[in-house]
Amino acid sequence: MSDEPRPLLVDRTPFPADGIDERLRAQLTFLVEIDRLKTILRQSPLVAATRRENDAEHSWHLAMMVGVLAEYADEPIDVGHTVQLVLLHDLVEIYAGDTPLYDTAAGVDQAEREAVAADELFGLLPKDQAQRLRELWDEFEERRTPEARFAKAMDRLQPLLLNWMARGGTWRTPGVTADDVRARKAVIGDASATLWKAGQRLIDEGERRGWSRSGSGGDGDSGDSAEQG
Repeated sequence: MSDEPRPLLVDRTPFPADGIDERLRAQLTFLVEIDRLKTILRQSPLVAATRRENDAEHSWHLAMMVGVLAEYADEPIDVGHTVQLVLLHDLVEIYAGDTPLYDTAAGVDQAEREAVAADELFGLLPKDQAQRLRELWDEFEERRTPEARFAKAMDRLQPLLLNWMARGGTWRTPGVTADDVRARKAVIGDASATLWKAGQRLIDEGERRGWSRSGSGGDGDSGDSAEQG
């Protein structure tokens, strides 16, 4: 990794040298930098257009899902806190890059890459906010609260819906079977029995229609690689 500072988007049109205090300058720099999220493409297909979705679109969709589906959480959740989690969970991909669900090789160093990216990106903020956002990101990754578990469930359910609408989508990835999809999606059940029951119904019906391969195959791992399947 280069020791040279990473060029920031704000460097293209620097803010005036005076008239903006240091704290606000740091916050605005961060807000400009995360515009990069709109350029990070995922594997999931959009429903309304013939292209793949980007991370910003994905995060917005999760935030809407939290507000609409919170009533199905098995444990009471703070909706506002959960929305914060889903809005920032993929910000690290701005620097770490996207890791497709079924790319085993890319997933080997994913946790390390994303932790480094979190330090760098959140470090653009004033220290107190940098610490707060890093804590929120860690909370999501570790799923240690009801809010984090529900946020993760939304992260797994959203691409399931997109793939259903695409009549398979990334479920058709070579070597991947319906059992692999079930294993990856099972984490939905950690937050909502109702939503997982619905998710299983879609996976089962997709398999029946031939949108995914039947039988066990691939690695069937239910770990926490990036979710796009």
